[in-house]
Amino acid sequence: MYKVYLSGEVHTDWRDDIKSGCRDLDVTFSEPVTHHENSDDCGVAILGAEDNKFWHDTKGAKLNAIRTRKAITDADIVVVRFGDKYKQWNAAFDAGYAAALGKSLIVMHGADHQHALKEVDAAALAVVETPAQVAQIMRYVLNGKLPLDE
Repeated sequence: MYKVYLSGEVHTDWRDDIKSGCRDLDVTFSEPVTHHENSDDCGVAILGAEDNKFWHDTKGAKLNAIRTRKAITDADIVVVRFGDKYKQWNAAFDAGYAAALGKSLIVMHGADHQHALKEVDAAALAVVETPAQVAQIMRYVLNGKLPLDE
């Protein structure tokens, strides 16, 4: 069984598309908290309010890091998606952390991010544009099957 961590943008359903494409494979998935407000406000909700936005964000980032570090450490493969709408600095950090740990890294983004993410892409074992490509990679890695074989 492969453990796959799905990191990156939280504004689209790309994770569901990958899971659906891998439903018959021996794969388990983990992911960050994708409810944006919960992720942003967990620190102050649990540890107490902050007047300064920096400390508000720092508390949340540290609590989220507990989950993220464990999931990336336990993963066999880390998939990091960079979306079109926002700059996902946290996704770049996750990609770097996964690379530093020697994890198999798959990076997903559109062609418009190619130049900005060239260093991240260079650390990846695959760079894709769609969730379907991630599912096809998983199928190949687990079963040696190409899309034409199916």
